[in-house]
Order: sequence, then structure tokens, then C-alpha cells
Amino acid sequence: MSVRPHTATPSAATNWITTHNGHPDIVASYDSIGNEPDKQWMTIDTNEFLPGGNGKIKNPNFNNVYLMWVDFHNRVPLPFVSVANANSDGTHSDWSKPLSLPLAPHTPQGATYLLPHVTPDGSIYTTITGFNPKKGYCCTSIFVDKSTDGGQTWSVAGTAVPTAIPPPLIYANTTFRDGIENTFTVGNHLDGQGSYPLYVAYEDYSAGVGNVLLTASYDGGSTWSGPIQVNDNASPVDEFQPNLTTASDGKVSVAFYDRRLACPLSGSAAGINLDLSAQKPGYTGPVPPYGATNYCVNASIQFYGPTLTPLRNNIRLTQQTWDPQLNSPHPGRPGGVETFIGDYFGNITVGSDDVTTFVSTYNDGTNPDNRQQQVIARIAIP
Repeated sequence: MSVRPHTATPSAATNWITTHNGHPDIVASYDSIGNEPDKQWMTIDTNEFLPGGNGKIKNPNFNNVYLMWVDFHNRVPLPFVSVANANSDGTHSDWSKPLSLPLAPHTPQGATYLLPHVTPDGSIYTTITGFNPKKGYCCTSIFVDKSTDGGQTWSVAGTAVPTAIPPPLIYANTTFRDGIENTFTVGNHLDGQGSYPLYVAYEDYSAGVGNVLLTASYDGGSTWSGPIQVNDNASPVDEFQPNLTTASDGKVSVAFYDRRLACPLSGSAAGINLDLSAQKPGYTGPVPPYGATNYCVNASIQFYGPTLTPLRNNIRLTQQTWDPQLNSPHPGRPGGVETFIGDYFGNITVGSDDVTTFVSTYNDGTNPDNRQQQVIARIAIP
């Protein structure tokens, strides 16, 4: 763990606390044989007071830091959590002994993608995605774990997605691989059943292309609504890698990568931003891929009310379509076919705006080498 203190000045880029009690701030350590900690994610309970009681009921879990990760033990990931309490000076208490998170009954072998979130009453929830390496990683299930005592004990709240067909490792026409398959967020206002809503969006490839589906629970995770499709593209193409967040008024947004727009045409200003290299495995179209469908990428977003009533249609976030094949990194080996555009798609709200981060290779005048760059988009919440 590393902490940048609240008092750090903007110019002090090295002003981070990386030690605890005089030693590196290691939450959990593993030997290098057959173990690989991965998919680490954290959240902090910033609710100083519990709802009700005229703001006078102190939250016993205030400033708890919840850190989750999985240990890939010989390719089979198992989920863990550790808890510390943050101090105002950037230090924290000792980390608790790593605790195994419970798995849902009949969970396929392996469970990953931990995404912890805290509701205003101090409860902590996380999704856990199960899959089975012995069956070609198909199919996935997504369930939710819950703790109401500051992470001391955990239980399975319910199953959000009993089964979903994941996309192939490498997307059609291109060579970039899939990333995180689902996303999770919690509501901040009580629903009609007296619970804080829980929301899960996920990829589903059952139609032969990637779609983004969304489901919600209004009873603490016990039952879930029938999934709705987030992307509203007319032609079947891949929509993938969703990321959820909730605004202060309870509205929900889902940002995702979007391949509904064809690549730019030859002779267009944007056409110079396409890959000019050799043909890709599985792609039989023209090279360069002028006008290619289900190839280039944009970013889009969809807004909903707290009960998942759509607010308008999908909104395009990117100003220019971009080619995922340009200068894409190879995560396996330099000469390998598989490429990468990043697992994570940022999505938060700031006041009445939604702010997202995603990658693009488009040259807007500041990216002459068409490298993968992080782009920030800001849009008013409907």
C-alpha cells in the first residue's frame, strides 16, 4: 500500500508514504512458486455518521480501508480481503490477517474480479466472478459477498448473474484481448424496500458479439432484476469492458468501449490514424482497414435513474474513432499475436458531471506516433 497524504503539495510528486512501522507497507506476501497476487482493488468507508439519528450515530467502520485481491495459485484464483483503519496523517493501523472470502455454492473453479464498494450504512459489498479453467473459462457467474461488521465476517449476499457467456480471449478482426468482464457499484439512497441498490454490468457474448448487460438488486443482493441491454447499436458489433458509477442523486452511468462505428474511409483526415501494417489473424478485410466494421473503437456512456429507467440513449464520448491495432502492447511476449488495450475503464462523478478515462490511439495533434494515450471525457449528467 502507498498513501499520498492530504497535505502533500502538487509539486511534491514523491511525497508518498510507502512504509508502515519502518518497513515496506506489505499487506500480504507470497512465495514465487505457484502464486501470483493479482486484481488488487481497494475502497475506504468515508461515512463518518450512519444514516438516521440526525447525523449523531457514529459509524464504527469510518475510515476502514478494505483491500481485496486474488492469489492465482497455479492458475486458480482465490479471493482475499484485509482491513486497516486510516489515520488523518496518512498512516494506518496494522493490516488484518488476510481472510478468505466465501464462494457461492456451485461456483466454478476460480473466482476473481473483486470490486469493493461501501454503502452509506457502513456495509461493504463486492462482486466475485467465477469461472472454470478446466472448461475453457466458460461460463462465468457473478455473485456478491457482504460484510456488515467492518470486514470481520463475510457472507454470500446472492447471485447477480447465474451464467454469462464471456467473449473470446481475442476480439474479432483484431488481436487485442478482453479485460475485466464485469463492473459493480452501489446506490447511495434507500430504495422502496429499505435497502441501498446494488448494480452489476457485465459482458455477454451469447449473441455471437459482445453486448453489455445490466442488472440490479433492491434487497441487499438476495434477488436481482432481469438483465437489460445497455448498448443500443442497431448492427451487431462488439460492445465491451463496462464500468459503472453512481451520482450523488442516485443516477447510474455505464461507460463502455463501442465498435458500432466503421473505421474512417480512405482520404479522410482520420484515415491517417489507421494501422498500415500487414493483415491481422482472423481479419479478411482490406489493409489498411478503411471502412472496416467491428474493428475500430469508440467510448460511449448510458445514464439511468436509480430503478434503471434509461435517461436518453447511448452517448458517444470520443470525438474520433481510433484503431486498437496501432502500437498496441504485447502482454505475453514481444512476438506474440495477442495485444492489449488495458483492463480498466475509469468512471466517476464530480458534482453534476460524469468523468471517464479510457485509451485512444488517435492523433489529435499531440500524439504523432499514435501511441495508446489516456483520454479524459467530461459530460453533464442528464
